[in-house]
Amino acid sequence: MANHKSSVKRIRQTESRRLRNRYYAKSARTAVRRLRNMTDKAEAEAALKKVTAMLDKLAGKKTISKNKAANLKSKLAKHVNKLAA
Repeated sequence: MANHKSSVKRIRQTESRRLRNRYYAKSARTAVRRLRNMTDKAEAEAALKKVTAMLDKLAGKKTISKNKAANLKSKLAKHVNKLAA
């Protein structure tokens, strides 16, 4: 067990951040999965905007890496552009 007040606090902070990061990363994965299953182009374009913003926010907070966010955004944009109007 930790011997210093600061290390006890650090343990608390780390745990709460880990849970928060897990929640947001899981939400993003679900949103990406939902977008990949869409077949309506108009609906997918609206969802793409929200998912892109979500991925950028997660990359900015370093919950996911910026390269992973860029790769996902690229693949999702390709998917949406392939959909028939």
